[in-house]
Amino acid sequence: MKKFGIYLALLVLPVTGIQSQEYQKTEQGLTTAVNSVNIEIQFYTASAVRVLKWPEGNTFTKESLSVIRGPQQVNFSIKEKGELVVLKSKELHVLLNLKTGTVSFETPDSRQLLKEQEGTCRFVDFNDAGSKTYSISQAFVLGKDEAIYGLGQQQQGKMVQRNLKLNMVQGNTDDYIPFFQSVKGYGLFWDNYSPTVFEDNSESTSFKSDVGDCIDYYFMNGDNADGVIACMRDLTGQAPMFPLWTYGYWQSKERYKTQDETVGVVRKYRELGVPLDGIIQDWQYWGNNYLWNAMEFLNVDFYNPKKMIDEVHQLNAHMTISIWNSFGPMTKQYKELEQIGALMNFKTWPESGSEKWPPNADYPSGVRVYDPYHPEARNIYWKYLNKGIFSLGMDGWWMDSSEPDHMQFKPSDFDNRTYLGSFRKVRNAFPLMTVGGVYQHQREVTSDKRVFILTRSAFAGQQRYGANTWSGDVVSSWKALRNQISAGLNFSLCGIPYWNSDIGGFFLWDFKNPLKNADYRELYARWIQFGTFCPMMRSHGADAPREIYQFGTRGDKIYDVIEKYINLRYMLLPYIYSSSWLVTAEQSSMMRALVMDFAGDSKALDMNNEYLFGKSMLVCPVTTPLYSKTTVRGSDTLRVEDFSTIKKQDVYLPKGVDWIDFWTGEKKPGGQVVSKDVPVEVIPLYVKAGSVIPVGPRVQYATEKKWDNLEVRIYVGADGKFTLYEDENDNYNYEKGVYSTITFTWNDKSKTLTIGDRQGSFPGMLSERKFSIVLVSGNKGIGMEVTEAFDRTIIYKGKKLVTKL
Repeated sequence: MKKFGIYLALLVLPVTGIQSQEYQKTEQGLTTAVNSVNIEIQFYTASAVRVLKWPEGNTFTKESLSVIRGPQQVNFSIKEKGELVVLKSKELHVLLNLKTGTVSFETPDSRQLLKEQEGTCRFVDFNDAGSKTYSISQAFVLGKDEAIYGLGQQQQGKMVQRNLKLNMVQGNTDDYIPFFQSVKGYGLFWDNYSPTVFEDNSESTSFKSDVGDCIDYYFMNGDNADGVIACMRDLTGQAPMFPLWTYGYWQSKERYKTQDETVGVVRKYRELGVPLDGIIQDWQYWGNNYLWNAMEFLNVDFYNPKKMIDEVHQLNAHMTISIWNSFGPMTKQYKELEQIGALMNFKTWPESGSEKWPPNADYPSGVRVYDPYHPEARNIYWKYLNKGIFSLGMDGWWMDSSEPDHMQFKPSDFDNRTYLGSFRKVRNAFPLMTVGGVYQHQREVTSDKRVFILTRSAFAGQQRYGANTWSGDVVSSWKALRNQISAGLNFSLCGIPYWNSDIGGFFLWDFKNPLKNADYRELYARWIQFGTFCPMMRSHGADAPREIYQFGTRGDKIYDVIEKYINLRYMLLPYIYSSSWLVTAEQSSMMRALVMDFAGDSKALDMNNEYLFGKSMLVCPVTTPLYSKTTVRGSDTLRVEDFSTIKKQDVYLPKGVDWIDFWTGEKKPGGQVVSKDVPVEVIPLYVKAGSVIPVGPRVQYATEKKWDNLEVRIYVGADGKFTLYEDENDNYNYEKGVYSTITFTWNDKSKTLTIGDRQGSFPGMLSERKFSIVLVSGNKGIGMEVTEAFDRTIIYKGKKLVTKL
């Protein structure tokens, strides 16, 4: 059902009184009781099943905050086989041992996927802030060398999530989602929101949650990683589209202190001719800490916020602003929330009312986190956000501290009451609820502007709320850069496709005078290369500004690298935007761990420094320093830039396909490690043979020029297909079918390109356009070079064309 703008799946479980080793068939599956534990198995779809267990004699109501789909009508059969009862759909077999209560899962051809470990279903009495409930746990048995992925985002640099223990409580740089998927092609979602321990060792793989009236998990058989993600989104919600402009370049820092400074950054980019689409206004535009998150421009240096936003728009850019999940005691929100009991009592940021560092405990800020589980609290939050900021024309939201910040933690802090029970009971779903409140309310106000929320934390199902999660306030280092890759990939493998990091890292604690520091300048260049191939390309951080002009002028090596990759990002916008459509329409993922496309390649399964961006481009970021050296000047020992010798990096090319070097056009067979020259201006980038990639025009912002003259690169060597997606760029009319697609099909054997009939239409659609076709080879169609030597120029008017090249 839909309730207060947040979707809830409601299940009331009665006392059954069923005797051991007996069962009753239900519309969705069966119910039984084994060893004083009720067990219910429900088919939600032919490939997804829900398993519930709870002590006999108990009744309860379970409202899923993540799963919004109810069980569908599924054709299934039940057969008994000794101690087993077997439920069979066309996609999945579920086996229940009526003697032990153990559940296992198989494919229709009887290949075992996963099984519970016998005797590990546990309910331990627990007093949750006065409510009688349980701590719950369940263990499973995985294959010895079975690779699993997901569990949210962590910073430990692991791709395969085996042999580890995670204390799953949302944090600044760790986002926890109790979901994993296997190389075998299945996934498991542990539907619990309380602090949870995930542990994998040689004996078992288990979840143990602090609070739960029942064990509640969903098992899904997707056959492969894309299929598992499709199942997860089918259960927890589809990802809506972002506006085209959000895929351009973003500039930010901690923080622009006046509205003139903010607008001035955008104006400077325009003067330099460097593309830019997004500018972010960080915190304290509201004034002092007692006015924390007032959602008004009370700081005197933001003297006319409407003028500020209008000026950004006049410069053809967009603006996003920082909002938090806590309020200072002098704000209007605080006073209204306090009246309905929707403020929590634990330490959060900022701790002091004084803005000096370190915090002065003599002047406590009084800032308190609000209760996003409370529907009226979400209404109050949006009321002030809409009136104070959205009504001025703001384009997006930066929901900071959405985990939220929890300082000086005490176990009793979890006893805080929320609308849905103790904070302990629902702790990890905090980001889902607060982000969901903003999304739902903005959708109710207008469909003309797509919701865009940049947020620091996430939980299962958050993809349905128009949110892009960033990896938090990471401390800048080469190790941190490398760790972002596996963090983003595992996060995406949980079914949440939009992720990014602070380009350059947030804190620069290890770099003295970073803008002049050769190590940091090289690190920043490599990080911006990585950011080019993330769902959001956003420069941000503290301790030093990050605008391109802080790194010199044209002709300075690092400046030129930054500008090159910003321009490359814009050239790839037709590819990126079309890939985002696949995320929405076909449950695809933009950042693709190698297991998604090469599950049969054992060398690819634990690769934590490579991935596909979209379905065609293999990216291998450089994550080690190569171009600085130590020198002595007088009494000072310095690190200086040294570009005198070109260094190399090893790149693994997954087997089964050929790969074409994006920069040189050189073709290499997969299944091997190649040594790639990586001057500071080059990131290893390979394109899968058979790929068709549209290249957009050089622009200063995403919508500056129409895509009426696209270069279409064909990477020969295999058959391929690409669908170009276009729409009005920033509204929800696409949900009504107001968009168009054009499919390019390449037949490598006959060297024939078929451009299909255009499907659909939208206001402003091009009726006629030019496609300049390039067969990538030798020095043609490589890198960012603009070629005039097209293999064919085609005037396309929406009707099917076939051309032999």
